[in-house]
Amino acid sequence: MKIVFASRCQQGLRDENQDRTGAEITDEKACFVVCDGVAGLAGGDRAAQLVRDTLLADLRDQPRLTPENTLAAIERCRAALREAQAQQPGFSRMSTTLAALFIDRPQRRAWWAHAGDSRVYHFRHGTLFDVTRDHSLAQQLKDAGYENTGINSNLLYNALGADPARPVTFSAELALEDGDAFLVCTDGFWLNLTAREMEQALRMVNACEEWLALMEKAVSRSVKKDNLSALSVWIGEPQDATLLYSAADSARFLPPRD
Repeated sequence: MKIVFASRCQQGLRDENQDRTGAEITDEKACFVVCDGVAGLAGGDRAAQLVRDTLLADLRDQPRLTPENTLAAIERCRAALREAQAQQPGFSRMSTTLAALFIDRPQRRAWWAHAGDSRVYHFRHGTLFDVTRDHSLAQQLKDAGYENTGINSNLLYNALGADPARPVTFSAELALEDGDAFLVCTDGFWLNLTAREMEQALRMVNACEEWLALMEKAVSRSVKKDNLSALSVWIGEPQDATLLYSAADSARFLPPRD
């Protein structure tokens, strides 16, 4: 099963970049992870790096991936973060979001996990098939049918290292198909692109790297306040499964005319 991926971690207008991305791929397994240190709390960058590094190192030692051992690995990340908080009083509240995609290559199956407002998007035949639901006040209000316009999307009720500790949300296992595409990203990336625009960008390219670069440029032209971090992942040949684009729909991704 062919897997290709591309990665971006671009600092915006913030004083620092607390985002971390990472990937681990072997013949048996693949893991793609994005972490974003929670703003307003000291040590967010440390928390993001610790969780990213711990998760990838733990899974590197696993002969294959299962939902059970990926959950156990995330809980070990939580424990490592708690230990670091206890040892460093100045960073006792440091915490991070998490979005991680896991793939069992021989079984051609995938699943994902998330905490906070970093997301995993899954596209099939060029169309959004599934996306994680944020652990945020804005998402809770939306789910309850209330207006959430003006609500800060960064108000989270779940992140690794936060109190009280809440379970990480896991998806069901998914049988992969040739042409599946995934986007694992922080809020600085998805807040500035609609799902329809992500779909349209996918229909305009012939390579995984091109898809991510096209979306990154669109976000950079519109706003570059937040950090932009994402991993794009292609299974097989998505460019053979997507539709032709129209000039009108592609306007967001084309350079402005003089």
